[in-house]
Amino acid sequence: MQKFFSNRKLIIVMIAIIISMGLMAYSVTVRNNRKTPPLVQQFGNDVVGVLDHVVAVPTNGIKDGFTSVGTLINTYQENAQLKTQVDDLAQTKIQNQTLQHENKELKKQLKLNKTLTDYSQISAAVLTRSPASWQNYVIINRGQINGIKKDMPVMAGSGLIGRVVEVNKTNSKVQLISTDSQTSNRFAAEITTKNGGTVNGVISGYNGRTRQITMTQLNSNAKVAKGDTVETSGLGGLTPRGLFIGKVNSIKHDDYGLALSVGIEPATNLNNFTVVTVINRQIKGD
Repeated sequence: MQKFFSNRKLIIVMIAIIISMGLMAYSVTVRNNRKTPPLVQQFGNDVVGVLDHVVAVPTNGIKDGFTSVGTLINTYQENAQLKTQVDDLAQTKIQNQTLQHENKELKKQLKLNKTLTDYSQISAAVLTRSPASWQNYVIINRGQINGIKKDMPVMAGSGLIGRVVEVNKTNSKVQLISTDSQTSNRFAAEITTKNGGTVNGVISGYNGRTRQITMTQLNSNAKVAKGDTVETSGLGGLTPRGLFIGKVNSIKHDDYGLALSVGIEPATNLNNFTVVTVINRQIKGD
């Protein structure tokens, strides 16, 4: 009986050893065969994969959302910068155009000043020009302290544009040659014909439709032709002789062929000037 139990223990030990060795061999086999993980491990891996996917989808969505918002903000900022640069370029272009226009007018004034060497000149800039009295008046930035006096003629570009009618300390009002005021003091003018003759008259108005100055009260039946030069005659004593007004552009005759009125194309664009020259009636050196 004792021998049986002794054999039984031996058998149990042997079986345990065999089972242990079998488990160890299986474990080594499974470990070496990486392509075939255990069933439990496969199940765990599947669960972990699903959970990773569930967590990754919203996380990646949020990340992509923040990235898109950042990209949108950067795009907005770049567009704002580009718009500012475009605005700056447009402003620079306008400034360049304005400077070119002013430079052109200043060059005209310089040429004009060289042709008026017998008289003193005072350069000025236009301060204001009201739309309500566009064809009648402008305000310039020179006054009594600069030697401006009432009735001084004013030129712009290369032609006569009006005369000073009101003088203040630092600015003056200029009545334009294109004024529609019937009480204004008109300029005495003369036409020099192609054969050297002269025809005197008075600047009496302005045609806004044709943009021509009207000259009437012609005192001669001399033949006036288109292109003849018109300048101040100096009659009346207020304005010196020889200030260029413009050139004859149209002639209106009566039934006898005599000129009733003359349309003059002004030497200066009366709608567009910013720099003027005031002519002193006193000859230099007097």
